[in-house]
Amino acid sequence: MNSATNSPSAVSAPNQFVEVSGRKLAYRSIGSGYPIVLCQRFRGNMDSWDPAFLDGLASRGFQVIIFDYSGIGLSTGERTYSPPSLAKDAIELIGALGLERVVIAGWSVGGIAAQIVFAMAASKVSHVVLLATTPAGDLAKLGEQLFFDLAAKPNNDLGDNTALFFEPASEISREAAKRAMARLEERRQDLSVEVPAEWAISTIGAGPRSPVFPAPAVLEAMKKTKTPILHIGGDHDIVFPVENWYALNRQLPTLQLLTFPAAGHGPQMQYVQESVDSIASFIGTRA
Repeated sequence: MNSATNSPSAVSAPNQFVEVSGRKLAYRSIGSGYPIVLCQRFRGNMDSWDPAFLDGLASRGFQVIIFDYSGIGLSTGERTYSPPSLAKDAIELIGALGLERVVIAGWSVGGIAAQIVFAMAASKVSHVVLLATTPAGDLAKLGEQLFFDLAAKPNNDLGDNTALFFEPASEISREAAKRAMARLEERRQDLSVEVPAEWAISTIGAGPRSPVFPAPAVLEAMKKTKTPILHIGGDHDIVFPVENWYALNRQLPTLQLLTFPAAGHGPQMQYVQESVDSIASFIGTRA
């Protein structure tokens, strides 16, 4: 149980639904306080968030809101991984819940969606938190073929997930992967629905490309904004190398970069408390 009085933990938070634009979006709310809305990764649903990470944020005074994209998990509507559509889900959910200002956050493809939310609904966003994602525009470093090979498998075992989200060359990271995967199995009731593998695989392409996120308007907005932006990454992210954010040094005036050692595409699952503490410190007074 998190520290918020009478608030369910991530493993017991009930599924809730709001109807917007003719579809139902499924969401869960953990904790109470300033809202932080989390956009999920490729092939992820609400159950793909590490409960320790969610409960950690809730314990620091946040209302943590997770959701399933349209047509994915428990949400209805047209299924797509088009980032503008994912961003629209987040924006409409924020509106339906009556939230005036939020921290918008996202992991992987969810981080792309979060950047679009920031650009499209700036008045609603006080801070942007990005987890292991990619900036808009041409890339200084491509991802690795290994990600596409593993992401294209209908089912991933512990070894696959270690390579996808951690750093298999590090014993510390391998052990962290085991613990994280065990935490993801703690919720046993009212689960979301798995993303259909065949459909998801058909959307990803066969290998690395540049740009992944061709959105010059989003990049320009980030170059001109006063909104604080934090990116948390691992030093060996096989799909979205953190080097692409460092290549934008001195171009993005509010960007802060935190890179964890011997870590991969799921830094918040390996460095749970450190990620929570960094996010809480970054948001601070939430001005």
